Amino acid sequence: MWTVIYIAPTAKIADRLKEKLTEEGFLVQVRAISLTKNQYEILVPEGELEEVQEVLNSILHR
Repeated sequence: MWTVIYIAPTAKIADRLKEKLTEEGFLVQVRAISLTKNQYEILVPEGELEEVQEVLNSILHR
């Protein structure tokens, strides 16, 4: 099952996060929430949630 880990405000940020997390070896999906609001969900497998959260925090706080 896929779980939302982050909501990105733009497609560019969503793509950047997907690229970085994929480089770290995680499976990642990006799904548009609303085209009018231009928000995107970053989804990862539920079993990888804790590991991905740690990596995502380090990416976001650079």
